[in-house]
Amino acid sequence: MDAFYASVEQNDHPQYRNRPVIVGGTGNRGVVAAASYEVRQFGVFSAMPISRARRLCPQAVILPVRMARYREISAQVFNVFRELTPEVEGLSLDEAFLDVTGSLALFGSIETIGASLREKILKRTGLHASVGMAHNKYLAKLASDAGKPKGFVHVPRDGVRAFLDPMPVSRIWGIGKRTLPGIRKLGILTIGQLRKADPAILAPVLGKRTGHFLALARGEDEREVVASRGDKSLSREVTFAQDIVKSRELFAELQRQAESVSGRLRAHGLRARTIQIKVRDTRFRTVTRSHSLKAPTASTEVVFKHARNLLATWLQKHINTPVRLLGLGVSGLEKRDMHGIEYDTAAQQALDRTVDEIKRRYGDEKAIHALAMRSANKNGKQ
Repeated sequence: MDAFYASVEQNDHPQYRNRPVIVGGTGNRGVVAAASYEVRQFGVFSAMPISRARRLCPQAVILPVRMARYREISAQVFNVFRELTPEVEGLSLDEAFLDVTGSLALFGSIETIGASLREKILKRTGLHASVGMAHNKYLAKLASDAGKPKGFVHVPRDGVRAFLDPMPVSRIWGIGKRTLPGIRKLGILTIGQLRKADPAILAPVLGKRTGHFLALARGEDEREVVASRGDKSLSREVTFAQDIVKSRELFAELQRQAESVSGRLRAHGLRARTIQIKVRDTRFRTVTRSHSLKAPTASTEVVFKHARNLLATWLQKHINTPVRLLGLGVSGLEKRDMHGIEYDTAAQQALDRTVDEIKRRYGDEKAIHALAMRSANKNGKQ
C-alpha cells in the first residue's frame, strides 16, 4: 500500500487530500508513523522524530494514529489477496507476499492478476497499492518499491539483469550503513558492479556473507511464500509525551489499551489466555510481566483487571519512578467457539457488544470507560 496510514487519513478526510500529512505521535517525543507523498518532498519520512518533521515542514498536518481504522482497511485489502490465492504471507498491515502460481489458470496472466489486485483494492478501499511481480520474493519486493506510488512492475526471468544492474548497491537487503562505505571504497556503486566483482576482493568487506550478497546481486532468492496463519498475539503500547509518575494516569492509559486490545480480540472472534504488560522507565530500563488465565477471555473488564494487577505490583516496587512507555498485550489466542469454561459473564459480554457497536458506527473515541476518558486529553492525545 502507498503511504498507508497517511493515505487512509486523506481518504477519510477529503480536506487533507493533496496536503502534506504526517501520522504519528503528536507530542515532542513522538515519531512519524507514516508520511504522505506530499510531505516526503520536504524530507520527512517514517521513523523520523516528530520534532524534526515539524522543522522540515511546518505547514504539515499532524494526525494521531488510528490503529483500529488501519486494521479495518487492512482486513479489506487482505480479503482481496485471498480471493486470488490462499498463499498470502503478511508482512505488516499494508504489505504482503502472494504466490499466485496456482492462480494463473483461473485468473489469467501475471499482468492481468497485477492489474486486478490494484483495481479491486482501489474500488473497495479508495486507496492505491503498488504491485511488484517476479519469480522470487526478493525481486518482487524491489519491483513493488520501484513502481511506487500507484505502480505495477513485472520483472521477467530474462529481464533480471536489466532491472537490477543499474540500481544502487544499497538496495540489496542487508547492505546498510556499516557495510556500504566499505563497498563504495572498492569503487562499487551499483548492483551490476557488485555482481561482476571478484569474491576475493569483496570478502574483507562482506565476510562470510559474500556469497549471499552475490546471489542477491544475480537476483537469486530461494525462499518460498509462507502463508500466514493468523496473529499469535495482540498488543498496544504508547510512549508518553512526558514521563508519567502518577499511578492514576498510568492506569487510565492501561484502560485505554485494554479496550483496544480486547476489542480486536472480539473483532477477530478470539480469546486470550495470557495477559502481559510492558513498562519502560525514564532510564530506558524495560520490563515485562505476564499472567496466564485458567480459561481464555475477550472481556475488556477481565483484561484490564489482570493488567492492572500486574502494573500495581510493579509500581509498588518502583515508587515515584517516571514511566516513559507503557504497553499491554495478550497471547495464547484461541477461537471463541472452542470448548472450555465460559470466563466472561453475560453482563461483560453484553457491555462489550454495546461498546463495540458504538465504536464501529461512530468511532473509537465515542465510547470509552470513565477512567480512560479522564486522561484522554493528556500525554499528547487528541
